[in-house]
Formats: sequence, structure tokens, C-alpha cells
Amino acid sequence: MDRRQKKTRDAIFTAFTALLSKKQYHQISVQDIIDEANIGRTTFYAHFETKDFLLKDLCEELFGHIIGTAMGLPHDHDHCTRASKTDSVFLHLLRHLKENDRNILELLSSQNNELFLRYFKDNLKKLIISQYVEQGKLQNKSLPTDYLINHISAAFVETVAWWLSHGRNESPEEICQYFLSVIEPVL
Repeated sequence: MDRRQKKTRDAIFTAFTALLSKKQYHQISVQDIIDEANIGRTTFYAHFETKDFLLKDLCEELFGHIIGTAMGLPHDHDHCTRASKTDSVFLHLLRHLKENDRNILELLSSQNNELFLRYFKDNLKKLIISQYVEQGKLQNKSLPTDYLINHISAAFVETVAWWLSHGRNESPEEICQYFLSVIEPVL
């Protein structure tokens, strides 16, 4: 993607994020996004087939970096290296959330949060597969693997939702400890 395309895409994401902070997802039209981003209809459709595709791409971009770096892709910070081996993945995610990269916390706590939490959970499942299943860290053979993956991702999403609803008063380290104390017996 060239710089001009990236700039246009970023403008669309910024406009969409601004609208999501004010309105329910279903109340936002493509025309609203076009007006907010100050682009033409053809330009919008050159980047996204529909508003749903825009939402999916926004979520993939928001969660992609967080999940990607937690999975070991190159990054420019030391979140993983500061954490211990057992909690590095989840602590890394929580530290990113605490930093509020790209206003992700506002989206996760907005009136549209069910959509974002669903995408977050879907991305978490990929992370859990790579960090637990593929590395043989799921020790509980009495439960189906897909059940455990779903349980761990749902528990983490609910932990983050609880943390947000309580004002993020706890540190990422404390929240990670809460979460690990809940899932370790299942593993």
C-alpha cells in the first residue's frame, strides 16, 4: 500500500472511530463516514466494500499489532521482555491496553463494545492457539481443546471488560495476576 492509500485509509479509520464514540454502529451510514473523513464515495468503496468490512479491518488493525507482538512478531517496545515467561502474553496485552494504543479503550468501553469485544475474542483465540496449544502448554486433557481455547479467551475478554468498567484502577500486573489465578486451575 502506498503512502497516499495509507493516508486515506487512516482518515477513514479516524472518521469511523470518531463516529463510533458518538453513535451506535447501526446508526452510522457510509455517508456519515464519507462526510467525516472528507472523501468521496468512490474513494471509500475503493478501500472497503461495506461498513462491515471497515469495522472488521479497523478491529484487525487495532488488535493485530497487540496480538502480533504478543505472538513474537517484531516490535519496538519491551513489554514482553519485562514480563515473566508465564504471564508475558497476557501481561503484554494488558500493558498495550493500559497505554490505550489508538484509543482502543474508548472503543472497548463505548456503546459499541460488544462488536469490539467479539473481534478481540476472535483474535485472542488465535493467540491462545499459538501460545498454548501449539506449544503443548494445555495440560488438561479431560476437556476438549476448543472448549479450553474459548474459555480462556472469554475469561480474558471479561477480565478486560471488568477492568474497564472499574476505571482501570489496577495495574496491568494486578489484572494479569487476577486472570492467571482464574485460568491456571483449568490448564
